[in-house]
Amino acid sequence: MIGGTWQNTASDRTAVVPATQRIAALMVVLPVFLQAPWVRLHPFSAVLFTVVLLAIGIPLQHGRQGRSADIGALLVGFSGSWLAGCLFWGWLRSHPVLHLPIEAFALPLAITGLNSRWHLASGFYLASLLGTACTDLTMAITGVMPFWPAVVSAPLDLAPALLHDAGMQLMQPLPLIILSLAVITVLLLGRWMQRKSQSTVPASETWAMAAAVLTTTLWVDGLFLLAAVLQPGMSGLIE
Repeated sequence: MIGGTWQNTASDRTAVVPATQRIAALMVVLPVFLQAPWVRLHPFSAVLFTVVLLAIGIPLQHGRQGRSADIGALLVGFSGSWLAGCLFWGWLRSHPVLHLPIEAFALPLAITGLNSRWHLASGFYLASLLGTACTDLTMAITGVMPFWPAVVSAPLDLAPALLHDAGMQLMQPLPLIILSLAVITVLLLGRWMQRKSQSTVPASETWAMAAAVLTTTLWVDGLFLLAAVLQPGMSGLIE
């Protein structure tokens, strides 16, 4: 009886993992279409939405099991990334040096939570933060970072041209090599996390979810670069 119960639980968890990855990936994409325009229009109400995410996520994680509990945990982790994004893009977006410190505001709490029932929430937040760090570091090394304040502060008629210039900067030989190395590094990190998910049974779903978050961040950044080069107005960065 005990053995049968354990096997059912393990099977349920295996079924949940792909769904968890898909939901986590969706949460990475969501800010591009929802948060960015919302923060530009009304940053304070976007910040308050963090309370809604926590009000839904915490009871789900505490009161349910299986997929519902996982969704609750992901919402809690997502709330940290959401709040940081609202604070930065709402009031401090012209100061790129503050981007990563603000995004990392919950880092100690997330690290502590990895060994608790909130490991999925912590894993989502940390994977998102890692993706942000990789993006910001690549921007700094390739020389794109100085364009940032000018783009977000420029008048609407000038911002698209500035963003296009920033995108074209990445098409130069040396920045393109650096960008390619960064992409390879992120992909390797994602594959390493996937292997960890297959070998580390207690935290398998956390590693698999983190891999999905990191690789989705890469695709989102790639689409942003494509928009910056081809159609700057569709990038979501400028108003």
